[in-house]
Amino acid sequence: METFGILVINPGSTSTKIAVFENAQQIFLKCISHSIENLKSFNGILEQLEYRKSIIIKELNLSGIELLKINIIIGRGGLLKPIESGVYRVNERMKEDLKNEFNGSHASNLGGLIADELTHLIPHTQAFIADPIVVDEMQDVARITGHPLFTRKSIFHALNQKAVARFYAQSIHRRYEDLNLIVAHLGGGITIGTHHKGRVIDVNQGLDGEGPMSPERSGTLPIGDVINTCFSGKYDYPALKKMVSGEGGYIAWLGTNDARKVSIMAENKNKKALLIQEALCYQVSKYIGASAAVLEGKIDAILLTGGLAYNKKITDYITKHVSFISKVLVFPGEYEMEALAMNALMVLKNELKPKEYN
Repeated sequence: METFGILVINPGSTSTKIAVFENAQQIFLKCISHSIENLKSFNGILEQLEYRKSIIIKELNLSGIELLKINIIIGRGGLLKPIESGVYRVNERMKEDLKNEFNGSHASNLGGLIADELTHLIPHTQAFIADPIVVDEMQDVARITGHPLFTRKSIFHALNQKAVARFYAQSIHRRYEDLNLIVAHLGGGITIGTHHKGRVIDVNQGLDGEGPMSPERSGTLPIGDVINTCFSGKYDYPALKKMVSGEGGYIAWLGTNDARKVSIMAENKNKKALLIQEALCYQVSKYIGASAAVLEGKIDAILLTGGLAYNKKITDYITKHVSFISKVLVFPGEYEMEALAMNALMVLKNELKPKEYN
């Protein structure tokens, strides 16, 4: 059987994960942490491109990985225009939109750009992305709000949600495209996707904080109070943005975005920490219930994933509140690296045709 070498790149806000696969077998994994002090020296995400790329090259050289055996490079997708689920070739139009921050600034914008840069250093390779956070399969009725100036958008943890959904489908010998699933990604941001026969027909826009609160985001807030706060004169635009996304949720209530610390505080009978952790779980449960209504109660399973899913107190609370809807399964952590590698492998084996971004 032919062996393919796959390099996976996944930039996060304060880290860059890289992995090398030989076919489906992971042979190297490294999570490179970036100190806040180092990142503060850059004026925005895009200025970090050369810095992160050079560190990746250094780590690959130190690892002894034979770069000439790499056949394909695949990166985490960024804030592009809304697109269908799938694998996309990194082309000039995509690079232009990533560099111009077409849909906003996010570390994931670097995934495709770094992958493309590395193709110039590793001969005979091509760069791709898969299932970026802007995957948009929402049904039209889900986009409508109570005012025509505002439309709901699909920005969520598409890569991990799709990976977990497919993994579950394989485990029960079913096709993802034949199932109705509710997938809750519980991390620094929280998104709850309504998966109907292989398409996410509704999901909260977790990037800007719609939906449940999370360790870093405020979630949906009382709109009247938000308007009053905006015009109070106490906060400028950047402060208000951070209040919603970046310094909301656990940070606003408890001064930390470290869910493990909050869990320890709660276990030590800190009443405030216990209440806030419970409130997060309560809100997640409510949104899962809303997704159940979208699917008319015809649900094959509810899947909990992301970093917070390691916390049994959290998953037990949610399970208790939603298990009447359907069975609940827990897939802690993220499957993003494996998902990217599997998408790349399908391209290499001609089992999946890459799409063109335009």
